[in-house]
Amino acid sequence: MILSKSFGYALRGILYVSLMQEEKRKVSLDEIAGQLKVPRYFLAKIMKEVVKAGVLSATRGQQGGFFINSNTLNTSLTTIIRLTDGEEYFNICMLSLQKCNPSNPCPLHSKFEPGRQELFEVCHNTTIGMVIKNNKPEFIKSISFH
Repeated sequence: MILSKSFGYALRGILYVSLMQEEKRKVSLDEIAGQLKVPRYFLAKIMKEVVKAGVLSATRGQQGGFFINSNTLNTSLTTIIRLTDGEEYFNICMLSLQKCNPSNPCPLHSKFEPGRQELFEVCHNTTIGMVIKNNKPEFIKSISFH
C-alpha cells in the first residue's frame, strides 16, 4: 500500500491552491505545475477530477484558474485517495491476490491489517485545512521540491 503519484500530485496541487488563497487570486495550471515541478498534462487530468469532485473550483479564460471553495479545507485525505486511487484503495491485498479478505486472508494479511487501519484513520481524520495550518513559507518550499 503505497500512495500513488496521482495522489501526491492531487494533494500537492490542492495544498498549493489553498495556500495561495491569501493573495485573493485564481491560480493557473501552469503556475501550479511550474511551482510543484510536476508534468503539466498529467496534473491537468488530475486537477480536472479534483474540480469535478468539488474539492476545488475553477474558471476558464484569461482570468481563470483554480480556487478554493467551501468544501476545500474540510476535505479529508481519504476523499483525495478515493478520487485518485479508487474506492478500494484501503482494501487492496499486499500480494495483489483477488480473493484476499479477513475470511480468506493472504499470508501477509494479518501483518498489514493494523497498519492499513491506522493509515485509514489518519487520512480520514486529517483535512486539507489541518495540513496547511501554520508554517506557510516553509510548507510551500517543502511541497515544491519533490
